[in-house]
Amino acid sequence: MEHKRKLITKNDPKSPVSEQYRTIRTNIQFSSIDEEIRTIMVTSSGPGEGKSTTTANLAVVFAQQGKKVLLVDADLRKPTVHYTFNILNTSGLTSVLTSQLPLMESVKAIDVKNLFILPSGPIPPNPSELLGSRAMDYFMKAALEEFDIILFDTPPVLAVTDAQILSNKCQGTIIVAGSGKAEKDQLIKTKELLTGAQGKLLGVVLNNKKMKENQHYYYYGAN
Repeated sequence: MEHKRKLITKNDPKSPVSEQYRTIRTNIQFSSIDEEIRTIMVTSSGPGEGKSTTTANLAVVFAQQGKKVLLVDADLRKPTVHYTFNILNTSGLTSVLTSQLPLMESVKAIDVKNLFILPSGPIPPNPSELLGSRAMDYFMKAALEEFDIILFDTPPVLAVTDAQILSNKCQGTIIVAGSGKAEKDQLIKTKELLTGAQGKLLGVVLNNKKMKENQHYYYYGAN
């Protein structure tokens, strides 16, 4: 039930929350005029702010749009994507980066059309070195030949350097801020670290914001 709740765009695509994820998708697509954004990293300042849930639901709405999507669990320290999609994590990104398996043999198809998952694979002793390696550059090139959109779930920025390394390799980065949890100074520091790594910040998603009773959603053409 927990996993079903997290994947609201799959289980309840007509809900107001799912509509908000589609709005984020649209904003991403309009964030760059001259260049189509195809590699997107999602991260946060600290743990527990909803980055993995946001990444999974964004992957679903891009797939629902007809894009061939690869969701990569690049959190090589505390991976969770395989739990969300209820798949095995015996092989994955680390298997590809260490040349143990080809990319397409490590990718898992799930029950969402156009969406494919690459779990983290076995947790390595050197995550930062793997993500910054030349093998990662080869992986990005190979994945872009197979998929329209590649989304990366990463560790929090202030915890380890992994997200900074990957932001430099992606065309865009999204920061997820947990409502009532994210601190302003931590968000500023996160932005500084990502921009310092030459990452392109696409925007910030405020997660878990509670609606007030007098707030309503409006639908274009609903009347």
